[in-house]
Amino acid sequence: MENFAWVCAWLAMIPAVMTVWNLLLYRPPPKSGQAPGGGRAGVSVLIPARNEADKIEASVRAALASAGVDLEVVVLDDHSTDGTADVVRAIGDPRVRVEQAPALPAGWSGKQHACWHLAKLARYPLLVFVDADVRLAPDGLARMAAFMAKHPAAGLASGFPRQETGTWPERLVIPMIHFLLLGYLPFIGMRLSGAPGLGAGCGQLFIARADAYARAGGHAEIKQSLHDGIKLPRAFRRAGIHTELFDADEIATCRMYRSGTEVWQGFTKNATEGMATPVGLPVWTALLAGGHILPFLLLPGLLLFDGPPEALFPACVGIAVALGTRLALAFRFEQSIASAFLHPVGVTIMLAIQWSALWTSLRGRPSTWRGRAYPTGES
Repeated sequence: MENFAWVCAWLAMIPAVMTVWNLLLYRPPPKSGQAPGGGRAGVSVLIPARNEADKIEASVRAALASAGVDLEVVVLDDHSTDGTADVVRAIGDPRVRVEQAPALPAGWSGKQHACWHLAKLARYPLLVFVDADVRLAPDGLARMAAFMAKHPAAGLASGFPRQETGTWPERLVIPMIHFLLLGYLPFIGMRLSGAPGLGAGCGQLFIARADAYARAGGHAEIKQSLHDGIKLPRAFRRAGIHTELFDADEIATCRMYRSGTEVWQGFTKNATEGMATPVGLPVWTALLAGGHILPFLLLPGLLLFDGPPEALFPACVGIAVALGTRLALAFRFEQSIASAFLHPVGVTIMLAIQWSALWTSLRGRPSTWRGRAYPTGES
């Protein structure tokens, strides 16, 4: 039992050490600096929108408030039925264009097709792909352009906006994004190696050089994917183009989902392209359950059933390290402190979503998103 408790403690310590190391490297874009090539950067803000009438105006107006760059905002209305395009047209700014998406071809997912089409419509050398629920800070585009100037080898970079949460399912599950990213992706390896498997990003916010995007094949290389956050950086890396990550907490905000149902459906749609694979998910389950669920069960079990006293210390170490890691991330990214104390509950829900997605995939049921169904194997 003592050995088992120490295994759990070590499984909690590995992501804790990785998180501390990664936080030293995961930095916001510079607050000032030159755009690529010098002078003012030219940025095309590209927003795919399908039934986003309740969110799109705030996103577009935030982009238009950007300072220090020359910009256009192109919104692609992807066959919306709620008046999304009318909301954007009513803004009445000459820097905004509303385009209609062509019919979705077979074998494409809706977002990848929309982004691919948007890239062809862009006029400026920097492409910023933004989801319709993301709101940029006034200095966000200028800082992203400065980041690209600071990293001239990067053809693509991505940032994780500040995640706003309201309901308890959001508070429990959405912070898992930062926990998994910082606890299990070695940033030093990502920066020193061009290995596709070390590519990562956030589908809510990408910036790409237009020429690098064309060389990599852009979203056409991941046309069947529902998880561009992972798939797009890996496509660039397969083309020999470096990708980067930055902390977008200061320059963008996003309310990703607004209910428990949306959280479950949203994380399920791309699970099988991330953790929920037949080979990968058992490994992830051992890592996450072993280090972030079992210590919280082991300690009360030892106390209630008179377990060996020598197992108490490693069980306490596992709990302290797991909670300490989550609390550190909660303070760093202004997440719910109460949800950090419920960390094992959040991990349990995340694993339940992954196993549910894998089971659904193995049964051949299609993934669904935004009213579209994607057969297993095409998502």
